[in-house]
Amino acid sequence: MEMNDYKSYSPALGCDMECKVYGHKGRPVLFIPCQDGRFYDFENFHMTDTWAPWIESGKVMVFAIDTVDQETWSDTKGDPYWRIRRYEQWLDYITDELVPFMRNMVNDRNGWSGYPGIMVFGCSLGATHGANLYFRRPDLFDRLLALSGLYSTEYGFGSYMDEVVYRNSPIRYLGDMPEDHPFIQLYNLKKAVICVGQGPWELPESTRQLDRILKAKKIDVWVDYWGYDCSHDWYWWYKQVEYFLPYLLDEV
Repeated sequence: MEMNDYKSYSPALGCDMECKVYGHKGRPVLFIPCQDGRFYDFENFHMTDTWAPWIESGKVMVFAIDTVDQETWSDTKGDPYWRIRRYEQWLDYITDELVPFMRNMVNDRNGWSGYPGIMVFGCSLGATHGANLYFRRPDLFDRLLALSGLYSTEYGFGSYMDEVVYRNSPIRYLGDMPEDHPFIQLYNLKKAVICVGQGPWELPESTRQLDRILKAKKIDVWVDYWGYDCSHDWYWWYKQVEYFLPYLLDEV
């Protein structure tokens, strides 16, 4: 498996950001780590083993990145006004800096031209971030695999609310989205999977709440609830990746 490390200064964040790329060609996949995790967690927690058949066969290139969770969602004693705006800067880093980097690389490796859609993948808080990116920017992301996430901002920001918090809470902005909004047609041209277990440490009610909104808005997403033995852990996320990837990669 080809692996390459990258580090560059982010104007949006005002600091250096690192990422690691797995694979030599294929569809671009953005991996967002769990809460306070690092880009190398994709490898250190052996998610590379699960993705290896698709990476080594040239079907996907995985771009594993860092977050700013410790400055934003996890810093619950900090000023929420500043924290949510720092989070928005991180999203700008992804959409304005990382996405062009990913597109240029996959176009070069695959001999493509244009703007290939990106799959975003995450577990736990990584799923929260991934779903937010997918629903906010359907012009950039055309696949979603969100495992064991939360889909409102209360976990990190409590009862604090302003316009920036609102636009980062899928349950709120999708709940208020008009049924004729052009994004709904875009969502329904894509593929998304949102999955949660019902065992230890899982919080399925957030997924159920989002599920009800998606159904009411006629947004086509595969929302799947696994059993009461399915806990909030890598063991189950490996199994879920193996189960859902063939669908997301149009293999079935």
